[in-house]
Amino acid sequence: MTTGRRNLANVKGNTMKTLCFLIVSLLCSGLVQAHNKSAFEKKISTDQDTRSSRQISESEINRFSDLGTLPDETSFPNSIISSPKDTIPSRLDTLAKLKNALKDTNEVKKATPIPDAAKQHVEETNVKTNVVPTDTSYKKILVQDSTAHIYNMYRGLLNDDPIYNKKAPLWQPIMKVLIQNTLVNLVDHYAIGYDWAVVGFSSWNRTAIKSGFPWNNGWKWDIDRFGNNFFLHPYTGGGYFNSARATGYNFWESSLFVFGGAYTYKLFGENGGPTRQPERNDLIATTLGGMFAGEVLYRISSNVLDERSVGAERLGREFLALLVSPGRAFTRFMNGKMFNHNTEEVYQKEPLDVVLSVGGILVNDVRTFGTGPAGIFLNADFDYGNPFEKRYRKPYDYFQLRADMNFGLGRKYVDNVVGYGILSGTNVKVGNAETLVGLFQHFDYWDNKAFELCTMSFGGGIITMLPLAKGTNLFVDAHLAAIPFAGNSTQRGPDTSQVRDYNFDSIADEISMLIRLFELQDNSAIVKKMKSIVPEYKSQNSVFEKLDVD
Repeated sequence: MTTGRRNLANVKGNTMKTLCFLIVSLLCSGLVQAHNKSAFEKKISTDQDTRSSRQISESEINRFSDLGTLPDETSFPNSIISSPKDTIPSRLDTLAKLKNALKDTNEVKKATPIPDAAKQHVEETNVKTNVVPTDTSYKKILVQDSTAHIYNMYRGLLNDDPIYNKKAPLWQPIMKVLIQNTLVNLVDHYAIGYDWAVVGFSSWNRTAIKSGFPWNNGWKWDIDRFGNNFFLHPYTGGGYFNSARATGYNFWESSLFVFGGAYTYKLFGENGGPTRQPERNDLIATTLGGMFAGEVLYRISSNVLDERSVGAERLGREFLALLVSPGRAFTRFMNGKMFNHNTEEVYQKEPLDVVLSVGGILVNDVRTFGTGPAGIFLNADFDYGNPFEKRYRKPYDYFQLRADMNFGLGRKYVDNVVGYGILSGTNVKVGNAETLVGLFQHFDYWDNKAFELCTMSFGGGIITMLPLAKGTNLFVDAHLAAIPFAGNSTQRGPDTSQVRDYNFDSIADEISMLIRLFELQDNSAIVKKMKSIVPEYKSQNSVFEKLDVD
């Protein structure tokens, strides 16, 4: 009894230490944000004043050129000739150039005969559009705008605002990844009660030191169920991804944090289960799937967020962004952006078409119609970006995503998540057809009562739009990809198992050998091979009890 109380006290003590550490981390993050916020807001205000000055300057110049005369220097607004790097001689020189140009223009107007009012109107229009020659030095004096952005055809930013979304120091995303790993371990250990989440120096000695690299015998292929390995792990990887992506890192840089987060969790967040070995398949699935999930959720949440909004609208946007990408919401909370207010857009946004549908579903029992279970399905389709806009392509400037959920048909709620996004590409026109050619990343996840299948692949693709008639276009997609990692069910029909009943694509050779042994009807060899593929496999046959013990 004394030992039990002591263990309980130790558990409570460790929990309180962990909570104190998280609270201190949040406070430190808030202090850092409070320290930098005033300087940041001053910089934003300066940039906004600079852009306003530029607009006033251009409107004043157009007004003076329309009048055909140039006022003296004192009549110019200060914003026209002011700049942090201005000098008096440079201002006077620029004003002199403008006077001479306008003077020459006025002389041309006076010397031109005007036979009628219509011709006069045309000539005046021509004079106005050619009033001042291009003067690069004058433009430099007008504005020194380091925050100017390139916009897409929809007047949205092509990149996140580089001033507002500066790349954070390396320690910040690393700290966020470690906090996420700590929280996941606490939930698995104390809330759910998983044995493999009980970690300490003893387990770390086996998983972090003795296991070696993932391709060594110290790592294994686990027996977790399909949804855990191919859905939950990529979703967790998306959290790692956004720990970096939401702090100013690009797609490829953020992908490194996915691998780092998955690797450190396998070494320190789990004890390796009964065999005391970390699982290599989790490392692969979390990294590849996390890259896809992380960037897709980041792009969708960027379209949701608007830091110009206030009140109920702002609260609703932040809450919806939290549901879309909890990892990004956590990062925004830590760095204070969740509570910032801006007067202009700071995130890249592309056109996003969303189609939501709901309906009933009736599953047939084998071949008899209407004898299976009934349920409700939800469907969401996301079409992000314009594949035919001519522009420089960054990862996931264009992607498509489809997701289906079923309720009432058993424990498998997420039926499928299928999508792809561009990594790099270019737009070309072949005849009348607009075409996007590029390299794509694919993620295909299917988990229903009929079969289980997931592939993570990379490959080339072509997306084409061919006009057939006015208002009618033919869209064609063609993709060819290589699959470095996948898993599929081993049998047809309903599946209710909570352990692995599927194969990993990377052990296809082992499965081929197992099939050959089955053809030879060598039962003892079959059991040995099954145990080599899945160490936890039990034959459940008294004839092979010795092999089970071994």
